[in-house]
Amino acid sequence: MSSQPDSPALAGKQARSAPIQHQQLSELVLVRIRESITSGVYAPGDRLVEGRIAEDLNVSRVPVREALRALAAEGLVEVRPRHGAVVASLEPSSAREMVQIRATLEGLNARLAAEHCTPELAAKIEQVLDEGKARVNKGETAGLLDLNARFHDLLYAAGANSMLTDLMRSLRDRTRMLFVNSNDEEIRMTWEEHAAILRAVQSGDAALAAMLAERHVLRAAQLYLSKLGK
Repeated sequence: MSSQPDSPALAGKQARSAPIQHQQLSELVLVRIRESITSGVYAPGDRLVEGRIAEDLNVSRVPVREALRALAAEGLVEVRPRHGAVVASLEPSSAREMVQIRATLEGLNARLAAEHCTPELAAKIEQVLDEGKARVNKGETAGLLDLNARFHDLLYAAGANSMLTDLMRSLRDRTRMLFVNSNDEEIRMTWEEHAAILRAVQSGDAALAAMLAERHVLRAAQLYLSKLGK
């Protein structure tokens, strides 16, 4: 993580009333730590030392402590006696259970997206897809995780079911480590599958979109688990 905060709200604690300021600061710290966990900056089992994180983000320990508690409630962090907070490990059995649920929900959302996606949203998804594919073709991996998240967020918006979106985002955070591609071929396959899902959505083929989205999740997760020999 950077030693300097990205946002002025993390560096400056003045200019606003204390209650509003504290709430905003806590939310920013929560977002930063969550992103560091889900992107792999902090690996499963890594200790999350309050003082060190506070120093990195240039904040006090209070918002860091609050963020770690919130992340523990989300299942991303474990608080162990006499050891403190650590990044939660995803056991293979738990991973399979969560993946089964996520695959089903992603399939349902893709079905809804095929039924409800507007031309405007389809154009936005296409733009993200084109950027992702261009980076893959150039061998540029920087930013692909963010583009992947953007692709799925727009697909969720196309599905137009806010409750389903909330469920999927929670599962995505908890299972994101399963979908970090480790080589060029796997990354290329991921974006080819994205393209196929979007084509099905654009054509209004709900059944095909659902099948492709579900298979996309199951394939990536199985690939990760197979590397662990599980």
